[in-house]
Amino acid sequence: MRGQAYDPQEEKTASMERPLFTAQDKMTLLIVDDAPDNLALISNLLAGIFRCRVATSGPKALEIATGPQPPDLILLDVAMPEMNGYEVCRKLKEHPRSRDIPVIFLTAMDGEDDEAEGFRAGGIDYITKPVSKAVLIARVHAHLTIARSKNYLAHKNELLETMVAERTKQLTTMQDVIILAMASLAEARDNDTSAHVQRIQHYARALAVALRSNPDYASRISDETVELIYKTSPLHDIGKVGVPDSILFKAGRLTVDEFAEMKKHSSFGGQTLMEVERQLVVPESFVRMAHEIAMYHHERWDGSGYPLGLAGENIPLSARIVALADAYDALTRTRMYKSPCSPTEARAAVERERGRQFDPAVVDAFLVAENTFYEIAASFVDAAEGTATHTDPRQRLLAQ
Repeated sequence: MRGQAYDPQEEKTASMERPLFTAQDKMTLLIVDDAPDNLALISNLLAGIFRCRVATSGPKALEIATGPQPPDLILLDVAMPEMNGYEVCRKLKEHPRSRDIPVIFLTAMDGEDDEAEGFRAGGIDYITKPVSKAVLIARVHAHLTIARSKNYLAHKNELLETMVAERTKQLTTMQDVIILAMASLAEARDNDTSAHVQRIQHYARALAVALRSNPDYASRISDETVELIYKTSPLHDIGKVGVPDSILFKAGRLTVDEFAEMKKHSSFGGQTLMEVERQLVVPESFVRMAHEIAMYHHERWDGSGYPLGLAGENIPLSARIVALADAYDALTRTRMYKSPCSPTEARAAVERERGRQFDPAVVDAFLVAENTFYEIAASFVDAAEGTATHTDPRQRLLAQ
């Protein structure tokens, strides 16, 4: 326990007097030993190369190591009163401020069991006394280099993660802006629907969230799915850019041929988005869902919809959700070809189409989320309808 820490016969002054760290790099060691002579000897060996602090007990060492200026490495004796080195090391590794500080045991206890216990306690090295200056400095230097490299890599990884997160956020924002821009391009051709895409987004999200309360759908609708439906639903009518103005802006009832031409917008939008996905090196889930919504949101649960006449579960869930959101918005808003329905009339119309136009489960979700629909309708008002007031959303819709 009180053996000398330095064997002069192993001294190699010429090679070891050169500093291994520059003045700017000089790092701090905490030397822990209850014997003042050992503290003085070890400090003298390392002085000039490292900054040295000392502690004569385990509690004092813990205080320094967890304080505002922790050391870069700790040289720790084992056999000390009050708290031995193993206990000190374990407590160091338990504390968040000191757990990453390398600990080298420097002790006269040279048994294999002693050494093994040191490593179990969390030490990174175990040096027995007497030790030469050359060996001590070399091993301290090696572990400081490893620790510094580890910290550097951790910092770099943290920096890279921050950069990746920021870039991902930028790309996500860009993606959202592009989606809304594309949707607005289609909707801009219809001056009566300026807030339509925002309402569809929020209606679709409200339906998806409400649908999660259905045990048959809970496992199929993750947070990511809800977010994807919200982000991609504005593209449901992207194919309208291909509809002739004479049909899109017609105030009266469409002829059979005109309606057949109008129905092509779902295929045009779906196929356009399918081609986008095909050109991507890595398939993107948001493009795939946007394609499903644009292509199939006019399909009907009973199979009488278009463009393919799909029925039931064969219609993608995202399209079934947007189908109801889109229909509700059409029912409750003024259009050049119709007057708006009241909320009561709109709810009755939706319920009548349960199992016909709409998935019964989606209708049930609508009934759960109906109050949220009123709030959304009042928050996103078309320019032609004026600015939303602070009156009750239900009363606002009833007044229309």
